[in-house]
Amino acid sequence: MNVTFRRMYLKKRYPLEISRGVIRGSENLFVFVEDQGVVGVGELAGANAPDGETCDTGEAEIGRLIEAGIEGRSISEVWDKARDLGVRPRAQAALDMALWDLLGKLCGQPLWRVFGLSRRSVPTSVTIGINKPEVILERVPEILERTGAKYLKVKLGSPNGIEFDQESYLSILTAVKGFEVGLRVDANGGWDLADAKCMCAWLAERGAEYVEQPLVQGAENQLPELFRDRPLPIYVDESIWLAEDIPALADRVDGVNLKLMKCGGLTEALRIIATARAHGLGTMIGCMGESTLSISAGAALGAAFDHIDLDSQLNLVNDPASGAEMIDGVVTPSNSPGHGAVLTDV
Repeated sequence: MNVTFRRMYLKKRYPLEISRGVIRGSENLFVFVEDQGVVGVGELAGANAPDGETCDTGEAEIGRLIEAGIEGRSISEVWDKARDLGVRPRAQAALDMALWDLLGKLCGQPLWRVFGLSRRSVPTSVTIGINKPEVILERVPEILERTGAKYLKVKLGSPNGIEFDQESYLSILTAVKGFEVGLRVDANGGWDLADAKCMCAWLAERGAEYVEQPLVQGAENQLPELFRDRPLPIYVDESIWLAEDIPALADRVDGVNLKLMKCGGLTEALRIIATARAHGLGTMIGCMGESTLSISAGAALGAAFDHIDLDSQLNLVNDPASGAEMIDGVVTPSNSPGHGAVLTDV
């Protein structure tokens, strides 16, 4: 088995502002695993993130894992070995994704079929960052016309307070007039408990479908009070990284949002889905600055989710891959073996 790497800076069409700051792009690491003349490809996205992962750390940690020996191990065993060796989640995701892609290609089957799933799934949300009203009014119609999105995920939790959030959301309502589009909200932990209660009630009266991560990671002990009389479903994202995190929160949320870059790839994503379902929770998949390559891997699991936010590729100036396509609002995986994505900028 031969493993090689390639780096590329991916620039966003529109900078994405969330409660924690502004993201204009990222250096992503592409991982190639060759076996029997077949190559599987994975992606480490969102490098230089607050958790300290970079392309440098990714190459070093994957290299250390390869030196420890993964030949002949199952994909699940490789994932467990990577965790034992302290490989961080983005690097873990890149290698895991490449191994699943390789397996699908060796089997001659698309991953959605390998996973026993349908190719069909629900429409994806397209994310709108925290912006001033004049930017929202200009940007939202362009995004909806260009992408054909059926849902918007509106980022709130502005450091400027809930009055700014309310003004932004009202601008969204104006901007979407004439479009058939549903609205979801993600606060990225930007509210305290009092503001979260206020905003959930306010948003419920104005057509929001759910609220994601209303409270900051670390404030999970406050979720029961917010959950008790919630006017909207509550999903958590930053509060859930692995399947083992779910049981402790199952009595205080309606669902969980997994991301391949957060949980370490498709192997743990399958575990998260199963654990969430066993606890009666809803499921969602999001993204973290990936190209179409990683998005295609996530889309292979699409039929297992209630909500989907696989849209980062739609906001890239220089997406280096082709694969899953936006069809009638749905990010639809291809019928090609593996995750079906290929790097076109090579």
